[in-house]
This record gives sequence, C-alpha cells and structure tokens, in this order.
Amino acid sequence: MTPSLEVIAPGLHTTVQDFGRAGYRDVGVPESGPLDRVSFHFANVLAGNAPGAPALEILVQGPTLKVAADAVRIACVGGEAQIEIRDDDRRRIAAGRSVRLVRDDVFRIGTLGESVCAYLAIEGGVAVPPVLGSASTYVRGGLGGLNGRRLQRGDHVPLARGSVEAGAERLLAHPLDFGLDEPIHVMLGPQADYFTEEAIATFLSSEYTVSAQSDRMGFRLDGPAVPHAGGYDLVSDGIVLGAIQVPGSGRPIVLMADHQTTGGYPKIATVVSADIPVIGRRRPGRTLRFIAVDAREAARLRKKQESGIERATKAIRLIA
Repeated sequence: MTPSLEVIAPGLHTTVQDFGRAGYRDVGVPESGPLDRVSFHFANVLAGNAPGAPALEILVQGPTLKVAADAVRIACVGGEAQIEIRDDDRRRIAAGRSVRLVRDDVFRIGTLGESVCAYLAIEGGVAVPPVLGSASTYVRGGLGGLNGRRLQRGDHVPLARGSVEAGAERLLAHPLDFGLDEPIHVMLGPQADYFTEEAIATFLSSEYTVSAQSDRMGFRLDGPAVPHAGGYDLVSDGIVLGAIQVPGSGRPIVLMADHQTTGGYPKIATVVSADIPVIGRRRPGRTLRFIAVDAREAARLRKKQESGIERATKAIRLIA
C-alpha cells in the first residue's frame, strides 16, 4: 500500500505546493507555488528535504491527519502553528522543528496565529505526479497537486517515503521574523502614469486592510480609493507576481501566486520580490502600508533576504 497521510479533516484550504510551474505564462498558466516561499523553504529543510520539495500549504486553519505509513518525519513552519499530536501525552510540537511519527498517529495543525499561511513538510516530500513540471496545485485550473484541488476528508496524500529512521531532530536556532507589521516595499509602475501625483501620494501614505475577499489569486485591499487620471481600461498586457492593479473601484488588488497572466487594469506599482513572502503572510483584517523604492534598493533587499535565509539554514541545530 502506498504510504500516505490520511485526511481526517482538511482544514480551510490545504493544497500541495512546490516552488511553482515556471515557463507557461505565455499560454495562460500561472506559476502558483507558496504564498510564503521563506517559510516553505524552512519547513522542507527541517524535514530533511531540498527547499523546493512538494509540501502542504495550510491557509488560516490547519488539517487533521493520520499517518498511514511505518514512520514519517514532519516539520511545520508559519506563524504560531503547532503540531498537536493526539497520543496519551497530547504532545504539542512548536513550529520550527521536526518530529518523527509512526503508523496510526493522528495529528493536527493548530491555529496559525496572525499569519494566514503555514507549511507542513514531510521527509521525502509529497509524491503527486508533476503536471507541466510541477506538483503545485492551481485550483482554478484544476492542475497539479492532489487531483487539482484542495484536500478533502478521506483523501490520502501520497508520500515518497514510507519509513524514516529515528534520530536527531532539526530545530531553527531562532524564530523567524515574519514582518507582519513591516511596510511593503514597491516599485512604482509600470502604469503609474495612469494616476495623478495626488493619487500616488494617497496610495503611498494610506493604510490598507487585507479584505476577506482575498485569495491565492489576489489580495484585495480595503482603504482609500486611488483615483485614475483618466480611464482605467487599457489593452491587456502581461502581469507578474506582486503587481498591484487598480480597477474602476479604485481599490488596489495585489496579485499573488495564482494570479492571472494578463490583465487590463492599470498597475500602479509592483511589490519587490523580497516582500512577496511578507505580504503573503497577511491574513484578512491585517493592515499594511506601502513605501516606494528604486531598483537598486529592491535588489539590496532581496540580497539581504537571501543572505539571511542562508545564515538561518546553516544555523539549524540538531536536538535529541
């Protein structure tokens, strides 16, 4: 029998993700992948995997799972998520460390706290067949993951390994800084000329709230409207991760992992790559504000982030 995790309860929105489906945007297929690639990276490394191995992305409320394998090693990273093991001791394993479980163990991922997403990695990875070179789930298109959809009660998530040896576990040396109150850095454009200077000033000086209508395609923002200088329709053109569209309502939409590949609303700004994980953690109701930077500063922020990831990866400790 294929080793797996049996889904007792699926959580709100749990999907299989890897680092994404590159190279198909020209035919309308988004990359998908994790909202927070940093937490995803560390969950995998703690589980003993390569950083991009297929793992589970958990949004808002975690699943309850049963081990249908001889032994697995798992790790969860994201917000305040804990692994709650339903054994005689009712163990709670904090986010940021690995733990080995055996057949018939039942566990759930507790509240994520202030973060919208967390990642559950399993040693060896989730063993779903790649679609267009990726295991990532694109729910709107029914691609990848487990039958192209989020997990459901009764599913069996197939695993690449059915047994792992007992031994030392891995622990992050320091908790991750999720930056939930930090400003989001953006580069203005590519259609900033569709807005007056006053409108851009409003966008950069206002506080916005992530709307309850947000999803993996885009985070809709509630707050001061950003009026267009003239019309708001333009010939559809390409869209990148982090682009901030402003439709006729004047309410910005930050395009996220499952964003459409083209669009016809002006894009006032684009979130710098280093801050995609930062905004990806903001759950509905969280506030955010934007600060404009140039390309040099955007590159510096990404370099700083990558250096921090490298240092934290090297500092992972082994514990009994």
